[in-house]
Amino acid sequence: MTTITETFALNNGLEMPKVGFGTWQTKPGQETYEAVSRALTAGYRFIDTAKAYRNEASVGEAIRDSDVAREDLFIQTKLPAESKTYDETLADFESSLAALDLDYVDSYIIHAPWPWAQMGSNHDAENREVWRAMQTIYQSGRAKAIGVSNFNSHDLNNLLTWDGLTVKPAVDQIQYYVGYTQASIVDTATANEIVVQAYSPLATGGLVDSPELERVAGNYGVSIPQLALRFVIQNGVAPLPKARSMAHVQANAQLDFTINEQDMAFLNRLTDNNGWHPVGD
Repeated sequence: MTTITETFALNNGLEMPKVGFGTWQTKPGQETYEAVSRALTAGYRFIDTAKAYRNEASVGEAIRDSDVAREDLFIQTKLPAESKTYDETLADFESSLAALDLDYVDSYIIHAPWPWAQMGSNHDAENREVWRAMQTIYQSGRAKAIGVSNFNSHDLNNLLTWDGLTVKPAVDQIQYYVGYTQASIVDTATANEIVVQAYSPLATGGLVDSPELERVAGNYGVSIPQLALRFVIQNGVAPLPKARSMAHVQANAQLDFTINEQDMAFLNRLTDNNGWHPVGD
């Protein structure tokens, strides 16, 4: 078994591949279709999308046209950050399932704790109401796991301490990369058996010119992106790289090496203050 098909066990027993393929900023239509098709050909089995990306239909088409069995895939999509009521949550889930043309998704997550136009604002009461709907969706069996994205420790605890909680979030997808690992959020998630997923694990390309990473990558004969993705995995976090060319898709899937303890310690000491998350550590 290769690294991209190895799994993390979620808190409900569901197995999630350690590496996902991200589709953020991938245009709907041919661009998304080709990117997802290449990812599936390269061996990825975890595909991440969102209603806000407007490419769910193209993701679904690529899945249907592939020769990979549905039960071998882990498909995750997201509730729009602007949807903050029980009914909106149920309606948006139906819309996403219809766009993907799937009977179920493996993971359905809240895209953010606040509408994007109100980034950082408090929506504790609304998020509990949304979570009530997420639990209804989970109980229906049409989302095998439910979770969140961009939730900090406060946002997680708002759900975890709610007396209406019957299903804990299984994942929290946050910005996470070498130099920006949001330790307090990860600690809260880990303490509550919530697996962390990393979007922008290559800092949206910002790591590729790092002399520190180039030096460490040379120790293993790998590229900076490969090193950065392996770093995330060895920290117990699931990276979601995105790529369009087949060469990059394949390279990002070649992660079957181990960073030694000394180099991991060095990488974990690096700091980058460029993370945009407004409610992180």
